[in-house]
Parts: sequence; structure tokens; C-alpha cells
Amino acid sequence: MSDVTIDRAPSLGFLPAQRAASRNAEIIPMSLRTVHFVMPGGVDDPAAPSGGNAYDRRVSLDLPGFGWQVHKHAVDGEWPRPGAAARAELARVLRELPDGAAVLLDGLVACGVPEIVVPEADRLGLAVLVHLPLGDETGLEAAVAAELDAKERTVLRAVSAVIGTSDWAVRRLVSHHGLAPDRVHVATPGADIAPLASGTDGVSQLLCVAAVTPRKGQHRLIEALAAAADLPWTCTCVGGLGTDPEYVDHLRGLIEQYGLQDRLHLAGPQAGAQLDASYAAADLMVLMSYAETYGMAVTEALARGIPVLATDVGGLPEAVGRAPDGGVPGILVPPEDPAALAAELRGWFGEADVRRRLKAAARGRRAALDGWATTARSLAGVLTRLPSESRRAA
Repeated sequence: MSDVTIDRAPSLGFLPAQRAASRNAEIIPMSLRTVHFVMPGGVDDPAAPSGGNAYDRRVSLDLPGFGWQVHKHAVDGEWPRPGAAARAELARVLRELPDGAAVLLDGLVACGVPEIVVPEADRLGLAVLVHLPLGDETGLEAAVAAELDAKERTVLRAVSAVIGTSDWAVRRLVSHHGLAPDRVHVATPGADIAPLASGTDGVSQLLCVAAVTPRKGQHRLIEALAAAADLPWTCTCVGGLGTDPEYVDHLRGLIEQYGLQDRLHLAGPQAGAQLDASYAAADLMVLMSYAETYGMAVTEALARGIPVLATDVGGLPEAVGRAPDGGVPGILVPPEDPAALAAELRGWFGEADVRRRLKAAARGRRAALDGWATTARSLAGVLTRLPSESRRAA
């Protein structure tokens, strides 16, 4: 799954998780089982948003509606390559859990430290939620990527269950790490249907929602927009700026080099009403990622009826999906081809029929999107099948 700037706090009334719990009240047992959810520190920090954090927060709210009380353990550290203090804290958290406890671990925390996680696999019921395979992060040195990849493989082969965020991600994990298919499960991110975006003039306001990192490819977006500078577009890039300051500086240099300062804005992280306003003003979502296991920003846009122009990588085609009538609510382009993106932008601006077709498909896809209750139900099913007794004791 991918890193995006998303916060789904509702403005009033019941939380979606509470509504889901209410709808399922007649079939939920009165006593909830407990799952210990180990996740990165800062998961609730609005200044450092990511798709993984948003997913972790949301399923923590919704799992009680399907019989699982969530005990959160947020462990600070530079994951997936933590320092000594973070390693010691993770080891302590796992060591102090009772034998047979059900434990859901965010893969960012778990997959880089097999020496801490694997020894607990026979004592605890461990499931690892992989938002993005560690070696797939863009910009890693080859040796670092290979090291993280090997560590992840060791962890995933040892635990009781592995969870991916799309069918594509499950296939990738099974084939790449040689995992038994019956141990790898899918729990696709949900989406909350939001009011239809009013847009601006129906064509010119572009929106990119993604953490500003090399994997999200904003430099390719800037190059494509520069090649289409004669078109009357404006573009807002919403996403955290703190992960890779050198990359942010590089993007600002590109924006200045191409003379796009008045048309392309790095807005930083947004949440709540501010993010809702950015979506509401958008005519087209653009995303130039090099790797995604799903693409929550895509379904956030589609949940508002906004068409998508994105790269054809990983789970993004799955996130774009199809409307019930077969219409495709987006256009997919190769990740290393700014010229292809520029050409599709020209088609978007120049062909009213293309825009009408994409917008109609986006509205159809909006109505068919699964909610987060479906995600929580899938996770609950995996947790229920975890071993409840220590394999070590057995």
C-alpha cells in the first residue's frame, strides 16, 4: 500500500466504526477477543500522514465491530532500520505479551528485525500486515534493498499469517518470498463515500495526494506538466514534506526551473476539512508513483467522483477498478514516461467526450466502493484463524 495524506475523521455524528458496530450488533458476541496491534510511533501524528498510518488507525476503530478489541502498541523508531532503543522497546512489548496472544504487526515495524520477531513466532499468534514490501521503496541503495528484502522474507516465513492490501500484493508476496498461498490473505483498504467534488471548471484543477518522496514520482509529474505548460492547468500537491528534505528541495528547484511557481503548489500535509476542500476543488487526480500495493488516494478521489490519471504499477489498476457498467474511471500510464502523461493531459483538456466518460465511470465506481467494514471483516477473519495456544508449549 502506499503513503498518502489522508485523515478520515468525520465531522459529526457517529464514527463510521461505531455505525459498523451498530449494524452488526446482533451478530457480534458480547465478549470481545483482544488483538495486540504493534505499529510505528507517530501513527496518530497529523504532521506525518501516510496511507499505512491511516489504514492502521481506521481498522483499529472498526475491528471491535467484528469481535476484536484492539490494544495498540505504537513503538517509536526509524523503521524499518531502528536504533537500539527502538529495538529494545519492540522486544519488550512482544516479550511481555501472554503466551498465545493474537498479535497484528505493521510490516514496517516487523519486517526489518527478524531477530526480534521470529523468536516470538512459536509463542504468539503473529500476523504481519504488509503495506509495502521493504525492498520496493524507491531510492534505496541496492545493498540496503537486498538486506531488507532478506530480513522481510525471514519474518514472513516464520509468522502464522501475512496480510496484503490488494490481490496484486498477495500474489507478489507469495511469489517473491516463496510463501504458502494459504497463509497470505488480502484486506483491501476501504473508502468512505464523500460528497461529489464540485471541482473548478471541470477540467483544469489537478490534485496529487501523496507523501513527497521519490517513490511517489512528483519529479515526473513536474516534468510532464512542464511539457504541457501551454494548457491552462493548475496543480496542488498535498503530502508530507519531512520524509526526504533533499527530494523536496529538488522538486522546488524543478518548479523554479520550469517557471511553474504560480501554477504548481507543494501544499504540505493536510487533514480533515482542509483536505476535504482540496478534494472538493479537484477536477482530476494525478499520481505518478513508481510502486504502490494499492493506492488509497485513488479510492479517496473516486469516493468523491473524481477521475484518476495514474501510473500503471502494482495495485493501482486494482484501486482504479471499474464501474458496475464496465467503465474505467481513470487512465493509466507507464511510470517512467512523462511524455505519456503529458499526452493524456492533452486528451483530457481537448476531448470533452473523454472527460464525460471518465467522470461517469468515476461516479459509478464511487457507488460500488467497499467500505472499511469490509476491510475490518477480512482482518477479523484472519485473526480468528491465528493459533490461540503457544506452539512452543505444544
